[in-house]
Parts: sequence; C-alpha cells; structure tokens
Amino acid sequence: MTITRLLVANRGEIARRVFRTCRDLGIETVAVHSDADAGMPFVRDADAAVRLPGNTPAETYLRGDLVIEAARKAGADAIHPGYGFLSENADFARQVIEAGLTWVGPAPESITAMGDKVRSKELMHAAGVPVLGQLEPAAVTSFELPVIVKASAGGGGRGMRIVRDVAQIEAEVAIASAEAASAFGDGTVFVETYVEDGRHIEVQVLGTPDGTVVLGERDCSVQRRHQKVIEEAPAPGLPDATRKALHEAARAAAEAIDYRGAGTVEFLYSPSSDRFYFLEMNTRLQVEHPVTEAVYGVDLVALQIAVAEGHAPVVAVGEPNGHAVEVRLYAEDPAHDYQPQSGRIARFEVPGVVSTFAGPSSYGIRLDSGVGSGDEIGTFYDAMIAKVIVHAPTREQALRQLAGALARAELHGLVTNRDLLVNLLRDPVFAGATMSTTWLDTADLAALAGAPGGEGTVEISAFAAAVALAEAARLARPVQSRIPAGWRNVVSAPQVTTFLRGVSGDDEIAVRWYGGRSFRSADLECVVVTDASADHATIQVDGVARTFTVFTDPADPDRVDVESALGHVALRRKPRFVDPSSQVAEGSLLAPMPGSVIAVRAALGDVVREGQPILVMEAMKMQHTIAAPYTGTVTELSASAGQQVEAGAVLAVVEPAEAASEEESAG
Repeated sequence: MTITRLLVANRGEIARRVFRTCRDLGIETVAVHSDADAGMPFVRDADAAVRLPGNTPAETYLRGDLVIEAARKAGADAIHPGYGFLSENADFARQVIEAGLTWVGPAPESITAMGDKVRSKELMHAAGVPVLGQLEPAAVTSFELPVIVKASAGGGGRGMRIVRDVAQIEAEVAIASAEAASAFGDGTVFVETYVEDGRHIEVQVLGTPDGTVVLGERDCSVQRRHQKVIEEAPAPGLPDATRKALHEAARAAAEAIDYRGAGTVEFLYSPSSDRFYFLEMNTRLQVEHPVTEAVYGVDLVALQIAVAEGHAPVVAVGEPNGHAVEVRLYAEDPAHDYQPQSGRIARFEVPGVVSTFAGPSSYGIRLDSGVGSGDEIGTFYDAMIAKVIVHAPTREQALRQLAGALARAELHGLVTNRDLLVNLLRDPVFAGATMSTTWLDTADLAALAGAPGGEGTVEISAFAAAVALAEAARLARPVQSRIPAGWRNVVSAPQVTTFLRGVSGDDEIAVRWYGGRSFRSADLECVVVTDASADHATIQVDGVARTFTVFTDPADPDRVDVESALGHVALRRKPRFVDPSSQVAEGSLLAPMPGSVIAVRAALGDVVREGQPILVMEAMKMQHTIAAPYTGTVTELSASAGQQVEAGAVLAVVEPAEAASEEESAG
C-alpha cells in the first residue's frame, strides 16, 4: 500500500520531526491538537489540523477514538504515533488497522508482547537474552537492597522509584503506581534488583520482511529522575566483544517476536563485571533516534514508513561515521530537584544550526524543537523545549561543539537546564565516559547547575544591564537626549539600579554606578566601559574586554536577560513600591507551578515535623510533594483534593514550633 496522507497522533517536536520526513517523501500531513496546543508550531507545520477538545492527555492525545475520527475527517490513510501517549498501546494499533488505516509501527501482537515488562522478561529469558529477576515487594529483604520499582506499561522515568529502605517499599510502590496510572492509564508496577554502577545502553533495530537490521547502539546513561538527559552514538568505551554481544542479543529479542519497524532494545550494562541485562524493548521511535541517524546516515522515520508500506528497505550498515551527541533541553530548575517550569519562552535561538528535523545530516548542529520564541510551555505536557544534536568526526569534537552551541544559545523567559547541560558536557566524568545512571544522584548539582562563567559573572552582567538600561532611558527621553546618561552637576552619590536575580527573583543585586561622560562601577575595580547602547555594553575588566548583549522583553519590560561569553544571566528590575497584598505570611507553602492538588496529607491544627508531606500536586505528568519547611502547626489549609491552583498560590501555612510556644507563653 502507498501512504498519501499521514496523521501524527502526537504533538511537539516529534510531530514536527515526522512532518519533515513526510514533506521530503511527498506525503501530505495532518496534525491533531488539544485546545492548549492550538497555536503551537507543530500545528502550523501540518497541511491540515483537527482539534481534540480539551487540554489534558486523557481528554485528547490518549483518546484513540478521537484520533481515528480525526483521521477520517481529514482523509488520512495512515497514522504515525510518535513516542509516548498511544505509541505503545496495542489496542489503539489494532483499532487503527481495523479502521482500514495504515499503522506506522509494529504489529499489535509485538506491542503486547513487549508492553508488559514482566511478560517480556520471560520471553527474553526463553530467547537466551540475559535478564534481571523480578522480586516480590512484600518479600524484599535488606540484603536485596537497593531495588527499583518500575511501571510495567510505560517509560520515561514515570512510575519509577529507587528504594533503599525496606520500610519504604510499600509507599514507593503506591506512588509509582499512581504516576504510572496517570501517565499511561495502567498502574501495574514491578520490583527488581537495582544495579548501582549500571550504564544504560540501547540498541536500535529495524525489523523488515527480509530480517532484522541492527543499527548500532546508543549510550543513555546520563539521567535525572530516571529520564535521559544526554544520549550519544556509538556508546563510548565498550569492549568490542561486548558491543557485538549486545547487538546479537538485540537481534534475538526482535526476532523472538517477529518484530517489524523501528524499535529499541534497552540493556543495563555493568562495566565492573562486563555483563549486561535486558531492561525492556520500546516498540516505537525513541526520543534519541537522531544520534543514530547521524552516524549511520539514515532517516528512521522514512524507514518506518517504508516498512509500513510493505517494503523491505535496503539498509547498508557499516561502521558508524564519527560521533553524535544529543541533549534534551528542558524547562526545569536542576538546583531545585529538577522542578518543571511553565510559562512563555521570550527568546530561543541556537547559533550555527545546519539542519532541523533532518534525517541524515553532515557534520554540524541539528535542532529538533517543539517550541520557539514567544511560545508557551504549558502544564499539561512534558517540559522539553528541544533536542540539540551535534555530529562530529570524534567524540571530543562533538562534546566541545555542543557545549559551545548551548553556551551561546539565547534562551530567555524560563529557568532551564541549559547551564547544567553545558557543565555536564565539559565534566571530566562525562568526557572520560565513566558516568553511570546514578551519576547525577550523587553529583554536586549546585556546582553543575551554575553559570559556566564562574565567580563574578552575575555582578559584571548586572553592571552591563544597568549601563544598557541607562542608555535606553536616555534615548527614550523626549528632550535633552544628548545629555549623557546619569549626568549630574554635583556628584554626591552613585546611581543605584536594583535587580532581582533569576526568573523568579531569588536574590537581590544592587548595582551602584556613576554616569556622565562615561560609566563606572562604584563596587567593581579596574572596570572600564568602552562602548554602550540600549542593547549592549562592552566592558573591560583588568584589561580584558567582553561584550554583553542586553535583552528586554516587550511583553515583560522589567525582565532583563544578559548574554556574554561568560554565560546567560536572568535579571528582573526590582519595583520601587511593593503591593502589600502580594506578600505572604512566614511558613506559607506555595504552589511551585500551576497544577492540580491530588492529595492532602494533613489537617488544620495538625502538628507536623520538618519534611513531612502536607499536600501532593500533579503537574507536567509528575507528582510533586509539598512538605513542611520545619516542625510546627498547620494554621491554614486552603487547598483541597481535586482543586486546580495557579503558580504561587498559598496552599497551606505552617507556623514554626518556636513561634507557637512563644504565643502560648505570652498567653
């Protein structure tokens, strides 16, 4: 059969990625979108779009009946599921086929075989693929710790918990089950031994009518919350014999279920023992597929479509060409437990991009982005902004080029993991390929998430911002615009420009400066401003000059972003007068982001201890526990289960124990 019009049952960057290949192949495209996604780039990229009423995944992208009806309305003859949502739902695949549409994916029977991770391990054991044994939660002993709880029906770190205390197993199983049910519609979880020094190695396979093609392996060991952060191909430092054995095990896994289409067999590899174990098989395209495309010169989406059309594509697999590395750029705050962020991206530009959503690519930077400048990161879906991929002749060159591109990227409006990624790419652990899946669990995140420029970056960037803002104010004067900024006949004291550092304004920075014929800092020594305008300042420090580019967001004039070779610094001008109604009482527990309260674990008047859970919120497919900041009494509790709350809303107030004791004594 020949596909003429294809619907992508997904959103964001993966929808755009599939559309790109369809355009190259001359296939028309159809997008489906929720109300929240109506204005997103992937909708504009498609030839036609169909609305799915609602916002949450359960209302929209997880409604297979609505997706199939959308295909009928738009005249699509095929459906590509992307990854996540319904991509590994055998019932949906079966419904697509029964509707007379071409399913761009494996047979429903293959999805079923690998969709249940408990059953899949039994199949792999029978096929001779090494597996880890499953444990009974209630029977786990301290000698078997640590263990890991995993969702049977999903991936991406949702429904996954590491447990190091037998007493916590029951509670962690319950939390993992709730997350899995929310993300995948199936709360089934299982428990297995956790390999502490493990590396995550996965093998790309393509099942065709002529047999299984193995397209090398990827290393995805750098993870946070069990979600991949950096992926690369080929996997560095593997012994040749181990690499060959991994490829053969992946081939055996695919052939055991007569697999068709693109899939990934994932393994946990222990460098200390040089042994590997089957984790799962993802019966879909992976987020990290671009690194395989780069080093093998293939278009995996085109190959998926070819197999779905009944062809046996000829894929010449030789040695990988060079090295490719991909990072996942997220709207999240690594310094605060990777807390997801939501809101508007004021600016997003990556320098030196040579391709976007391309299949095969030459050496250089590729950008697969779901959003652009002015777009919103909402609370209903994953917080990934983009994937940035570099393909270079060597691993060393790829790491250096990717770190440089990220450091020079202009990314404003939200807290992101950009600085963390730059520092990880430059870290000796990653550069030496000695990382494991637990690396970030024990690393110094405060240091890794800091601005790459180091000490003094914030202060000099804030001074540059003050200079540029003063110049902008001068140019905006209706009269006397030629008088220098900050000019005074009698200099009695420096001018003061006060900023709040960070998107949320964590720290206050007071910049004291003198204007007139030239700017100078009242606090920084050996500083000379050699050039200044409304959008930049060239500043010489100890004889070394650097240019700082200063951006102000027309939609948010108090926000100021400063870019330089030292890194990005986000600032906000402090208002001269503060609205008293915006102040909150000490001990107030605020909603970290918009979301839904799914559980209240305390009652008004309860005495709680420091760290005790008070409420549980759900946002961006993850559960977030709001805990007591210290031991005290719950004096206010305004939130209730099922309630939708905005970011910054007061959910509860915990009065410190000392304060309560003082009040009792006074009484």
